[in-house]
Amino acid sequence: MVEIKDKAALDAMREAGRVVANALAAARDAAAVGVSLQELDEAARDVLGKAGARSPFLGYRPSFAPVPFPAVLCTSVNDAIVHGIPNGYRLHDGDLVSIDCGAELDGWTGDAAVSFVVGTPRPEDQQLIAATQAALDAGIAAAVEGNRIGDISHAIGAVAQAARCGMPADFGGHGIGRRMHEDPHVSNRGRPGRGYPLRPGLTLAIEPMLIAGGRDDYRVSADGWTLRTVDGSRAAHIEHTVAITTEGPQILTLP
Repeated sequence: MVEIKDKAALDAMREAGRVVANALAAARDAAAVGVSLQELDEAARDVLGKAGARSPFLGYRPSFAPVPFPAVLCTSVNDAIVHGIPNGYRLHDGDLVSIDCGAELDGWTGDAAVSFVVGTPRPEDQQLIAATQAALDAGIAAAVEGNRIGDISHAIGAVAQAARCGMPADFGGHGIGRRMHEDPHVSNRGRPGRGYPLRPGLTLAIEPMLIAGGRDDYRVSADGWTLRTVDGSRAAHIEHTVAITTEGPQILTLP
């Protein structure tokens, strides 16, 4: 079921989104050559704890997962697309890092992700991140009253195609509100004018995931969570929680 939120709910989601933004900023500030992924998770945990927020990631176990997720961040490095588990891996110069974070505060949820390079960036990684950001921007721009989910999907897919990037099949954005994952699904490819109609009060997590090698297939790591590119090419993931309003799309995951 799709829940349409009123102004009070959107204000509450904005507060949860602010916690997400601050946790992502803390993790990104902590990221440096030699720092472990576990340390990034600890930085985000500290922000959530001080805000009195709960992590919807920690302990989450969908049907495909062999074990509950053990962290508050997803940390995906280089050829990892999404769902990477923070561990003792220490960042190297030039690593491309994607961090995904969620927060639940006073019964409402926010979800966002960023991608960046630690140390010296490769031009091709900068281009991949820029294309992913452009895909997200296009998806958000299409999130207006009167459009449909397919318009968001088509906008994202058009940018990825123009950049000659792949996107993992079957993964995309989602509705969000009282829970992290709600209806409707937001595919990163689609036909304009199709799908669920966009109405004021609808809240969506829009999240393009672009693969530099151009392929859409992926493999699942032995941990049962991390999705990786099959050809070893790098991936980027950027996400915001967005509300449809009569005044246009509003990003709810800003600091």
